[in-house]
Amino acid sequence: MFGWIMSIIAGAAMSLQGVINTRLSEKIGVYESNVFVQGTALIFGIIVLWIMGKGDFTQITQVNKVYWLGGILGTIIIITVMVAIGKLSPTHAIAVILISQLLVAAIIDAFGWLGTDKIPFTWNKWMGLVLMIAGVIAFKWEK
Repeated sequence: MFGWIMSIIAGAAMSLQGVINTRLSEKIGVYESNVFVQGTALIFGIIVLWIMGKGDFTQITQVNKVYWLGGILGTIIIITVMVAIGKLSPTHAIAVILISQLLVAAIIDAFGWLGTDKIPFTWNKWMGLVLMIAGVIAFKWEK
């Protein structure tokens, strides 16, 4: 149940963040917004680490170096979400983003990439993805 609650919070936060960052970027610029967002995230992250952290930074050299790309991907995510929402609408951009997330996650699961267990992407999961895509098309469809 906790995983479901955290997923709902994450989805809501991502949608809010995308719109908030887009509105900020309209005033100060996309890349300027990214730096501001990443900077405030760093400050907040340090506070959360200070209060709740129990890990061990000395182990950073013991992980696959590809896992070090999270911060770079964070920058790519923030910038592309702002641009997508600015060019589309929050609903359309987030719908396409969700489909893309689901497809990439399914590929990661199917091949067991990045240390995940292999989980087959069966026909019913493909059908669900097709229905999501059809839903976005129907949602965007205008007379």
